[in-house]
Amino acid sequence: MLGVGSQFPSYALTGVVSSDPATAFQQFDSDAQAGHWQVVFFWPKDFTFVCPTEIAAFGRLQREFQERGARLFGISVDSEYVHLAWRRERSELRDLPFPMLSDLKRELSGALGILDPQAGVAQRATYIVDPQGVIRFAYVTDLSVGRNPDEVLRVLDALQTDELCPCNWQPGQDTLKAA
Repeated sequence: MLGVGSQFPSYALTGVVSSDPATAFQQFDSDAQAGHWQVVFFWPKDFTFVCPTEIAAFGRLQREFQERGARLFGISVDSEYVHLAWRRERSELRDLPFPMLSDLKRELSGALGILDPQAGVAQRATYIVDPQGVIRFAYVTDLSVGRNPDEVLRVLDALQTDELCPCNWQPGQDTLKAA
């Protein structure tokens, strides 16, 4: 698995940005993200049980990520058509404020090394990528365990201080000063 300090792989993926089939699909690529913080999270597959709870939780925090200059992307190995169908079926996913990207060929999840060898799907991985395209945070949970989007936001805040942050640091608290 690619980790902290590695360059995030290049990608060009189709994303679902609305529940309307006429306007749902857009292309997203890594070149367009240059110079921006990115929060990229993967879920195993659509029409499952844990995944919509996480996706909706990230959606509720979209404004906070955006206020910090971070672009939020959710990705699975399902097709954009499956994303659209799921989005239309689940009320908590209908109006997501970020794109659901399709890694159908498993190129990005494969390049990151996060394909689950037994299930053949992306692991439940989260990355924070800095404006230079470098991975600054990597977080993976078991396929059966949901992650904490609030913690991802807290880590983004800490990274953006560009200072030493102690355990459980919260925005507004003092950072550490090296003696």
